[in-house]
Parts: sequence; structure tokens; C-alpha cells
Amino acid sequence: MFMSGSSSNYSSATFSSAFARRPRTASRVKRWLASLPLIAVAAFTFDGPISAGTSSDMPVEQPVAQQESRWSVDDARTLIGLIEDSAQEGLTPSDYRLAELRYAVDVGNRGAPFDALATAAALGLAHDYADGRIDDKQALDWHMTQPIDTDVIARGLRDALDRDNLASWMRGLLPGNAQYSALKAAYAASDPSDAAIREQLRANLERWRWMPRDLGERYIYVNVPSYRLALMNGGSEEASFNVVVGAPKTPTPQLALHAQSVIANPSWTLPPSVLKEGRWQGKGYSVSRRSDGSLSVRQAPGPRNALGRIKIDMPNAHAIYLHDTPQKAAFERTNRALSHGCVRVQNIQELAALLHGGAELDDALADPAKTKVLQLEKSVPVYIVYFTAEAQPDGTIRYLGDPYQRDQALLAQITRPGANAVRMAAR
Repeated sequence: MFMSGSSSNYSSATFSSAFARRPRTASRVKRWLASLPLIAVAAFTFDGPISAGTSSDMPVEQPVAQQESRWSVDDARTLIGLIEDSAQEGLTPSDYRLAELRYAVDVGNRGAPFDALATAAALGLAHDYADGRIDDKQALDWHMTQPIDTDVIARGLRDALDRDNLASWMRGLLPGNAQYSALKAAYAASDPSDAAIREQLRANLERWRWMPRDLGERYIYVNVPSYRLALMNGGSEEASFNVVVGAPKTPTPQLALHAQSVIANPSWTLPPSVLKEGRWQGKGYSVSRRSDGSLSVRQAPGPRNALGRIKIDMPNAHAIYLHDTPQKAAFERTNRALSHGCVRVQNIQELAALLHGGAELDDALADPAKTKVLQLEKSVPVYIVYFTAEAQPDGTIRYLGDPYQRDQALLAQITRPGANAVRMAAR
């Protein structure tokens, strides 16, 4: 169902540092950079003095082309080629000042204004390769990574120019996994007149640019539109299971978490969305008041518990976890977007055994009324994603439904002017 694998010219340690936890600082830097004139962009990026272009010794008609330029002609032409190639990634080359760069190179413009133009275009393209074109991913319920550190991108660009490896550095910012490569190949091979397929592929290429570059050796991968969970190990699928995910009114968010324990015979504290429905009343649930006065309703462990016999806990602010269910018939349905947000897993005892193993799990399940927590020896990464097109092991693409209608919302943002604040710095 799912294939993985990665390769990249860009150092994984360097790339990981670009996603340092500095959301407020990064957004302030981008807004500040966006407000600067072109000449200041070059100064910020290259930490060097900017020639004023005129002085008391220099005639005002001194042509800019005679000033020393940080960007060589060869580097500028390489950048133009990279921008043209961005179309293969589902991006729009004209968003990166392509026409202006071509003209500037053709007429021989050099100096600070040209440096600023090339730098702003390169920073915009690098940002979109490394972190996707859309900044406000949370508006699409994607909470996978922290915003990229723009300082790291700026330093990377400086180093790439110093070492004359702009092309390899820029391409190394893209995902290097087999999924992205297969989607990109399908996009290149798609019929230009088939706008629906091309846009679907384009949306999913963008989502892969939002993903962490290193998913780990062994991890759980839940793709909401496929209604499937895969346990991945060394790039191959170790096991897979049908799942039920959140209904469109209570969607499952996109998260990067860590499974830390298996809970046998869990109790269930009802979330606010279930409390509002009121259907829990009269069913023997225990009711209490929290210190803030809000209602707390708990269902005791047992065969009728909504979480079933097993819960795989992965602490997070969204209260999302993997669990069993007494409602087994839902797994036979084609459309399995039915839950209040958590992920119900068919045959979850098999998954729990793969994660924990041993007779301890069987012993813990022996008494249905007794809850027992089994800590995992090592936490397992869990990725709850949303891809409406995914590559199969043979490289073919499986096109899926869009239960939350997210593709059109994504495409509307990726095509709007000003989607990337860094790119706005060039205006």
C-alpha cells in the first residue's frame, strides 16, 4: 500500500535544524523581511555592505553593471534554470521573478539591485522547496512540523554560492523519498489536458514538502483518505490495518506524534464533542465536576467501552489516539470517515502485539474490568497524514477520495499571490 525511502544531497542534520522550534521568531523575521526594500534583502542575506551606487567621486550616471556583484552570471543562470525546473514540482516559475531575472541577465545588470533580485527569488524558491509554498498549514488542520527557520535557509544560500553548488543545494531541499519521486513522475507523465489529475498530484506534492524529511526507521503511518494504517519498518510495510477516521464535522487532524504505551482495557473520558450530543445520559457513566466547573463524564472499562479493549496512547494537545472499538461492522464500510476524530483500528491487538509483544499483553487483557498500562520499550513515531494520491510499491499511483474537501482549499492557497512572505520581500 505504501512505499518509503529517502535520499538527499542536503545534510539531514542541517535540514532538521531548519525546523527548530521558533514559530514566533520565524514569522517575525518573515514579516520584517517582507517589509524591506530589495537592497536591504541583499544586506540581510549576505551580511555585507551594500554599495550605494553613487558617491562624491562617482558620476551619478555610473552604470550598475560596473559594480561588483555577489551573484555571478553563471550562478544567476543556474538560478534561472532552477526556477524553470520548479514547474516539474507542481510550482509556478513566474512566482519567483523569472522574467525579471532573465531580463537582468540579458542586459548585463549587476550590483546591489541585481543581487537583491536574485537573492529574493532564490530565498523564495528555497523556502517553498524546503517547507512548501503555503505557510498557514494549520488552516488546513496540518500540525506536523514547526515553521522553517529562515535564517538557516539564508545561511544555506550563502554557503551554496560560496561553494559553487547552488543547484545541488536547492534540489536537496526537496523531499527525497520514493513517494514524492513517484508523484513527481506521474505529474510529468500526466496529460496536460487532464486538469483534475494534475491538480490532485500538485496538491499532494505540496503536502510532501510539508512532511518531516526523516520519518524514522520504524513508524506508524495513517493516511486519512485511504482509511488505512501501515506499520513501516526499514522502508517496507510490516503490517497494515483498516481504520475508521474522523467524520467531516469532526475531522482527524494531521499530526506527528510518538506512541508511548499500550493501554489494556481503557476507560473513556468523553470529549466535548460527544458531551454536547447528550447521548451518553442514562447509560451508567460516572459524572463529576472539574475544578473549573466543567462536566467530566467517564465510561468504565469493559466490553461495551467505546475504546474497546486496547488504546495506543500518544500524548498530544488534540487528544487523538489509536483505539479498538466494539462497533466492528464500521470497518466493512467503504467510507470510514465516521469517528469524533480519533482513529479506530481493526484488529488492533495485532498492532499492539507488534509494538509491545510478549505474554504481558495477553495477561493484561485477561480481566476486562481492570486497566493496565504497558509502556513501550521505545516510543514509535506516528504520522497521521492526508494524501489523496499515493504511490503503490510498483510505482503506480492510487487516487483516493477527499473526505474533508481539502484539495481545493490547498490549491486555492498555493495559487494565490503572496502565498509566501519571503517571496514578497522582492516587491
